[in-house]
This record gives sequence, structure tokens and C-alpha cells, in this order.
Amino acid sequence: MLMKLQLALLVILLLACGFLYQFTLKSSCLFPHLPPYKSQQGLEALLGHGRSIVFLETSERTELSPLVSCAVESAAKVYPEQPVLLLMKGLNSSMQLPPNSTSPALSLLSAIDNVFLFPLDMKSLFEDTPLFSWYTQINSSAERYWLHVSSDASRLAFIWKYGGVYMDTDVISIRPIPEDNFLAAQTSQFSSNGVFGFLPHHPLLWQCMENFVENYNPDIWGHQGPELMTRILRVWCKLRDFQEVSDLKCLNFSFLHPQRFYPISFLEWRRYYEAWDTEPSFNDSYALHLWNHMNQEGRAVVRGSNTLVENLYHKHCPKTYRDLLQGPEGSVTGEQGPGNK
Repeated sequence: MLMKLQLALLVILLLACGFLYQFTLKSSCLFPHLPPYKSQQGLEALLGHGRSIVFLETSERTELSPLVSCAVESAAKVYPEQPVLLLMKGLNSSMQLPPNSTSPALSLLSAIDNVFLFPLDMKSLFEDTPLFSWYTQINSSAERYWLHVSSDASRLAFIWKYGGVYMDTDVISIRPIPEDNFLAAQTSQFSSNGVFGFLPHHPLLWQCMENFVENYNPDIWGHQGPELMTRILRVWCKLRDFQEVSDLKCLNFSFLHPQRFYPISFLEWRRYYEAWDTEPSFNDSYALHLWNHMNQEGRAVVRGSNTLVENLYHKHCPKTYRDLLQGPEGSVTGEQGPGNK
């Protein structure tokens, strides 16, 4: 009898601990009425294991496009046991979002259990990294590509400090990435910086940050982004062309085949907005980069269009598809954000 009572008390204690953990974890989220960060403790508590999925918004906007919502939702769906973080410069430590001014996308994302919204404080993020002196001396108003350059810097610092996987906000996740330390090939022998992942304090990212500052050239598009990653990759690896759909191993990280994230190349980005007779399976891909920066035409994801991208939304971000996509009479286009390269 005593043993049964002890067992019952143990079960109750475990359930209570589980509830308390979930409550504490979710209470650290900014949206909608709680103060963010809680002196950084909320964010720090989520990052201890180095397995977060991270998205950044370095503009001041707080209204998110359906594409950003889909990227975050799809990651939360593929990685249900991992925290998915959206850090936004437009949110700050004194800001609360009243119900009558919130973005529908923010409302949707904040309701997902493993999605957490936090302000992006670059100065704090860059502390104790090679980027701090650069950031405190730069005149951001004179920078031609500041939103993109600051995003390039922030992703390096964040993943170096805390570990995890960084993704651009136009990347739709379709299955888990099986690697802890990796760079993603955009083409053979050329690295992307739109998706990458490392455990905390990986020396490759430290070297990237050093090179970022030493060879800073803000007037060349991508110089601090994919070109930087490629420069450092060539220092670490003796690169060769990919053979079939297999990844390359380089010291203690992997260089993943272009099919993993870029099965449709940037020159063919419009194909996402076309209807296919037979849609690709993407069996060799972990996620799909939609090249939203190329979408200067403002092509929309339209409900009922039967385009490839509409079907991807329907399958991989069903809440976004249901709540945010409109039909042909009121279609919603993607936003050109710095995380949408």
C-alpha cells in the first residue's frame, strides 16, 4: 500500500514538474503581454543545449509576411522537440504588443509551443566577439547594405555563442538536418550562409568573424555573407566537386550537397511560382531556399493556384496556409527582408 502511494506521488510530482517546465519555458516568450528576455534569463535558458533553430529579422518591422511565417512554422513542425527562435530588431525590452496592433503572423507563431520571439540586441550579441569593435564604430546610416550586412554578422555571432542551426526566413523546412556542424553548398565549391549549423564556439565561425572585420567591404553584395563563408571554407578544406548526391566531410564538419537546400537554383527561382505537371519529391533535401531576394517582381503565393510554392505551404506550414494566404482576389506577396536572400 505504501509503495503504491509513493508511486502515485512520484507520478504527480513528475506531471507537476513537466507542467512547470512548460509554463516557465513559454513564459519567457515575448508575445503578447510578457516583458521579453527577463534580463536575458528567458533566452539563455532556451540556449543551453545548442540545438535551437534560429531566424533573424534585422529591420525594424514587426509585421511578418506569410513567407516568414511559413519558414518559422515549418521549422517548428520538423523540430518539435527543439526551440525555434525568431529574433527581431523591431522588438525591444520595453515593448509590449497590444492585441489590436499585433501582426496576424506574430499571433500565429506565438501560439506554437516551441516557437519563441525575442528582441534582437546586436550590441549585446556582439560582445566578446571580434565583431564588437566593428559594430561600435560603424556608421550604419552610411552603409549601402546595412540590413543584410548586420544580418550576416548577427547570424555568425549567435551561432558561435549558442550553437544551433541558422536559417534565412525564406527557407521552408521539410525534414530534419542530421548534422550538428555543417555548411551548405549553394553550388559546387561555393558556400551559402543562408543555412548553416554548428555546436557552440566552433573555431570556424570565430575565424569567419575575424575575416568579416579584417576584410570588411560593405559595397560588394555578399562579401560579408556567402563569399565570406566560401573564403573560410577554402582555408579549412581541400574542395572538390560533388559526386552524385553525397556530402563532403571536412575535418569536424560537413559541406552539404546543393540538393540539400538548393535543389532549384537561383536562376530558376520562378519555378517555385509555377504549376508542375509532376511535382518534385525533394527526397534529397532537408529544406528549400525560395530565393525571395530574387523576387523583385513581387510574385505571390496564391491559394488555389496549384503552384509548387502553394502546395509546399499547404503541406509544410498548414497554419500559415489556412490563416494568412488569400485567394487570387487578395493575394499576399512576400516581403524583401534581410533574411530572405
